[in-house]
Amino acid sequence: MTEQELKKLLAMLRTEHRDLDAAIDALTASGSTDQLQIARLKKRKLRLRDQIAIVEDQLLPDIIA
Repeated sequence: MTEQELKKLLAMLRTEHRDLDAAIDALTASGSTDQLQIARLKKRKLRLRDQIAIVEDQLLPDIIA
């Protein structure tokens, strides 16, 4: 992947992560009793965070000091 494609992917992943965060907040604020749904959203959010970290690592090269 090119750097431009990685940046586009990173922006998309961050947007989806924020959307999931908002959805989780909305469900908990509304007093939702569907704990399974909330748990699934949180798990998906964690996977997105891991994917974001991987893409960020690809964009920023390791510098050995």
